[in-house]
Amino acid sequence: MTAWDALYNLITSLPPIVMVLILFAVLTAVIIFIVGFSKHGLNFIKYGFKQTALDSTLEKRFDELGTQINGLHTELNAIKTNHFGHLKDFLTELTSILVDKNIINNSEKTRLDNRLREM
Repeated sequence: MTAWDALYNLITSLPPIVMVLILFAVLTAVIIFIVGFSKHGLNFIKYGFKQTALDSTLEKRFDELGTQINGLHTELNAIKTNHFGHLKDFLTELTSILVDKNIINNSEKTRLDNRLREM
C-alpha cells in the first residue's frame, strides 16, 4: 500500500460534509496565497502579510534616526566651538601668567598668541 492508497482510503471514509469543509479551507488558503504572493512575491512566504506594517515602521524609525543624527551634529559643532573657545582663553591666560613669572618673554608670548589666533 502506497501513500496515495492511504490518502484515497482516508478521503473515501470521510463524510461528504467534512470533505466540503476541507475543500473550502484548501481553496481559501490557495486564494490567500495567490493574493499574498502576487502582492509581495517571495517575501510573502517568509514574512506573510505583516511585512507592509514592518516597512512603514522601519521608514518612520529611519526618519527619526536621521533627525536625531542631525541634532547630534549640531550639538557636537556647538560643543566643539565652545570647547576650543574656552581652551584658547585658558591658553592666553596661561601665556600671560608665564610672562608674569618671567618664564617666557614678550616675544615668545606674542608668537604663542599669534598661533592661538590661527586656530
